[in-house]
Amino acid sequence: MKINNISHVFFDLDHTLWDFDKNSGLTFKKIFQINGIDTNLKEFLEVYEPINFHYWKLYREEKIEKSKLRFGRLHDAFTELNITVKPSMIYKLSEDYITHLCTFNHLFDDAIEILEYLKSKYQLHIITNGFKEVQHGKLNNANIDHYFKTVTNSEMVGVKKPNPKIFNHALNIAKASTSNSIMIGDNLEADVQGALDVGLEAICFNYHKEKLNGTIKHIDNLIELKQFL
Repeated sequence: MKINNISHVFFDLDHTLWDFDKNSGLTFKKIFQINGIDTNLKEFLEVYEPINFHYWKLYREEKIEKSKLRFGRLHDAFTELNITVKPSMIYKLSEDYITHLCTFNHLFDDAIEILEYLKSKYQLHIITNGFKEVQHGKLNNANIDHYFKTVTNSEMVGVKKPNPKIFNHALNIAKASTSNSIMIGDNLEADVQGALDVGLEAICFNYHKEKLNGTIKHIDNLIELKQFL
């Protein structure tokens, strides 16, 4: 069912357009080789990914600082795997991870096709909780920066999704309103409920295959946005 009266489409970036899990895995492979970390990458990622998810939730909720996130997620993953890594090396790995993350830029299937489809009909924007020094690199290196009129990141606003302030800031700089805008993202709490709470329409990109209640608009593939827009 088409959603009418929409002029502005706001996208999350990580896990929505930019394939974070794939790019992150490739980054770890690279920095482990650089720093001589001898561990099974698949086993590491299986432990690291839920730990990282937990730390990002704490970060969204303003319970930890960025430095704690960067160090803690690695420290806890190595600890769970019974791998001894000196704190100095964890700090280096955390820096190397940020440095090299933007060198891998796999997008989700149909990301370019759907952006091409939408660009002539809507003004497109980004709202992201990611670190400002990384997110612009992702957009530029993946060659999708030109699709977006505005990019709002949490560090420029001082709060993170689902805080209403970041959505209102994004609407303001886009010269958009809740009545003519829609948010598309993967995270039910940060992207979908956060948008709904300020009066925006929202669509969940449910690549996590979560069980959703029947009232939430959702897609399993980006190309399915054509059903709504």
